[in-house]
Amino acid sequence: MVRLVAVWCPSLTREGPDGDEPRRFADVLDAAVELAPFARPVRLGVLTIPSKGPSRFFGGEAAFCELLGRALTPHVGDGQVGVGVAEGLFAAVLAARSSVIVPTGATPEFLAPWSVATLRDPDLAATCQRLGLHTLGRFARLDEARVLERFGLEAVRRHRVARGIDGELPGLRDPAALRRLDAVRRRDDPRDVQRGFFGEHAGAAARAAAAAQRLERRLGEGAVSVARLGGGRAPDDRAALVPWGSAEAERPGRDVAPWPGRLPAPSPSSIPSRTLEVALLDRRGAPVRVGATGLLSATPARLEFEPGRGRGVVAHCGPWPMAERWWSVSRRRAHLQVLCDDGLALLLRAERSSWWLAGVYD
Repeated sequence: MVRLVAVWCPSLTREGPDGDEPRRFADVLDAAVELAPFARPVRLGVLTIPSKGPSRFFGGEAAFCELLGRALTPHVGDGQVGVGVAEGLFAAVLAARSSVIVPTGATPEFLAPWSVATLRDPDLAATCQRLGLHTLGRFARLDEARVLERFGLEAVRRHRVARGIDGELPGLRDPAALRRLDAVRRRDDPRDVQRGFFGEHAGAAARAAAAAQRLERRLGEGAVSVARLGGGRAPDDRAALVPWGSAEAERPGRDVAPWPGRLPAPSPSSIPSRTLEVALLDRRGAPVRVGATGLLSATPARLEFEPGRGRGVVAHCGPWPMAERWWSVSRRRAHLQVLCDDGLALLLRAERSSWWLAGVYD
């Protein structure tokens, strides 16, 4: 199960007569998003954040929980803020109610003393209490087949939650409250112009993050990757896929270092997923090289992807030489933009006496 940081604001869990709680909780959520862009509401007064990325970025779960509590408290008013960590949504919310960080792998032990009533099934709780099963630990020790036989399929789901095998308790999420919260946030920002983690609007970022979270629950932790634009001189250096929810994925902003020798704009719209060698020829059919001075040996006239099959080159720009890593293994390369006679615009890279396809322009 995914390890989650949960935030519990007891004064905001129910909407009062004046209906101000959703707006106040929206402020809490926005403040949490400032620290961790993947903060997501569960119901009024409760939100969760995947622990992996923020804990690495802020120096551990304890440090992040302390920072999160300080950041959210001013938005709650006179109410308290509980922050906790555990595996699974159910245990994480209980940890937030106790303001504890459950050690990794210790979720079943943490759940054991809690009342069976926390499973949010009054009929099941009443029956268990008549049988002397007052705590989650005692209920969890029952054999799953006996639970199915005696209580039914829904009780089996809650039995798995009590055992710490499953973290999604039925009824813990409140779709109606989340729709109310979403309506409040949209009314506060009708044009949805708040910038999201990926650089687009917050609404689109929320939908993308929700889709990623569903995929990760289905495929497993670390199976979902997101695009990240970082530092570097060439397009293939700057673009990378990083695990969703990791510190690299959640780090805000882009690299603004000068990077001397960086390839100028525009950047290619796509980068090949595999290395493809090409031949760049002059009018006589001789290979075009980049000399030690950074100049071309001849004017490019033809680009071939296979011997005898290619396109004519009608214009080019560059080359841009790059010399890197002089302190270890020196790497020398150069980039050249070419326009073919059929309108195809490409970025080529010269390295190790060969030309390679480095990008395609739309």
